[in-house]
Formats: sequence, C-alpha cells, structure tokens
Amino acid sequence: MSLREVTDFLVKFALAEDVGPGDITTRAIVGKGQRAKAEIIAKEAGVIAGLHVAAEVFRHLDRRIRFVPKVNDGASVKKGKVIAIVSGPARGILTGERVALNFLQHLSGVATLTAKFAAKVKGQRAKVLDTRKTTPGLRVLEKYAVRMGGGENHRMRLYDAVLIKDNHIALAGGVDEAIEKAKGTRHKGVGVEVEAKTLAQVRKAIEAGADRILLDNMQIKTLRQAVRLCKKARIKTEASGGVNLDNVSAIARTGVDYISIGALTHSAKALDISLDIS
Repeated sequence: MSLREVTDFLVKFALAEDVGPGDITTRAIVGKGQRAKAEIIAKEAGVIAGLHVAAEVFRHLDRRIRFVPKVNDGASVKKGKVIAIVSGPARGILTGERVALNFLQHLSGVATLTAKFAAKVKGQRAKVLDTRKTTPGLRVLEKYAVRMGGGENHRMRLYDAVLIKDNHIALAGGVDEAIEKAKGTRHKGVGVEVEAKTLAQVRKAIEAGADRILLDNMQIKTLRQAVRLCKKARIKTEASGGVNLDNVSAIARTGVDYISIGALTHSAKALDISLDIS
C-alpha cells in the first residue's frame, strides 16, 4: 500500500474508533453553523512529521475545514512555533482534534528521535536505519517519519530482503548452511544479509558469501575487528542491538556502514503539540 492509501485507511479507522456514532459533547455545546480558527502549536522543540495525516483527519470529517501548514514535514521547529492553522466549521475541528494530534505527536516524536541519532553520527559513514519493531498497522507512517528525521528505512516487510537471524541459523544447522539455502532460493536482485554475534560467525558468513553482515550486540572492540574483516572482503556491515544516544557515536566511529535502531519507532516519546482555538 502507498503512503496515501495507508493514510486514508488509518484515518478512517482512527475516526471510527474515536468518534463512533458522534461527538456528543461537541454537538451539545457547539452550534451547527459555528465556525472557528485554531493554531496547531509545537509546545517543545522537535522535528515535525505527519502534517498530511492531520490534514486528512479534518478533511474526512468536513471538507469545508481548511488546513494550512506553516512548516513542511521534516522541519526542525522551536518551542512555540505555529506549525499549522485550521479553520472552518467548529464541530469538525473539535471532533478531529484528538485524532489529528495523536498522529502528529507520535510521528513527530519518531522524527525527532531519529534526528537526534542522525546528529550523533554526522560526519561518519554510518547511516541510521529503522527496523521492523514498529507499531502494528503504523509501519508505513512510522518509517515515513524516520525519513523525515534524517534516517533511512531498512526492509519494509519480510518480502523485501533476506535477513538470516539467529533462529534461522539454529534451524538451518549453521551460518553457512543458512546462507547456502537462502542463496539457492532468493529472488533476483535481493541480497542476503546474515546476523553474526561473534567474530567466528563473521568469518563463516564471509566465507559463505554473505552480501551484508548484521553485527549484533558486539562490544566496540569486537565490532571494530568485525568491520575490518568485512571491509577486506568488501562486504557491507550493519551494527545493531543496544544502540542508544550515549553509544551511537562510538559505534559509528568503528567504520560500520549502517546502524539499525529499534528505539526509533518502538520507544520514541510523543512530541508535545497542542491545538488552540484563537
């Protein structure tokens, strides 16, 4: 599904979940013909993502509502910045407020955390990657937010790439056996990446012809040695496991090509954003 298709589906679902048969509070208090204007404001500094999703929420509720972004997705904003203006029928604005903000706050939180990691590795060759540790149903939007924060996407789904992990290796009978089986059945143009936790596994993966090696939960000294081995064999490397803002710079300095970080999507704090009627 495309970003547009996913957005449309999720907005419809979220509104059905939140509004149900109707917003009884707003209907009781706000007149049918009453109009309003509201500012969507960043209450803390961060990177914005998901403006198009918020706009879609209001569009689904009432096409007469006008949503005007004041920044673009991917923009770094300071506390107090007005990021969008919403105007039109007041009932629709109030009914859509929470759903729009839920999407906007969460996706901006992902983008903001990604930007922090990207800043830590600036100047190094390493690229910051996300993982499949995403909120069920929100993967396309969360990975979009990662891109807005300056990161790159790993595989979107299981079909996109071969990644042999420890359980695959256990069932295959070893690293070399797993790689051999994967290479015998892989789709055209799809490389084979394999997880390695030790230098011995790295050497086996190199000998078996891996295209990329995921260096999992290695100490910095071991990681540096593994990167050297892979560079000699002209194999791309990816570091993963236990990556945080305190150690990501040291990991990047080992010369690794990619650093995959599950926290980008599973642990990002929502950015504080409000909608205020003016």
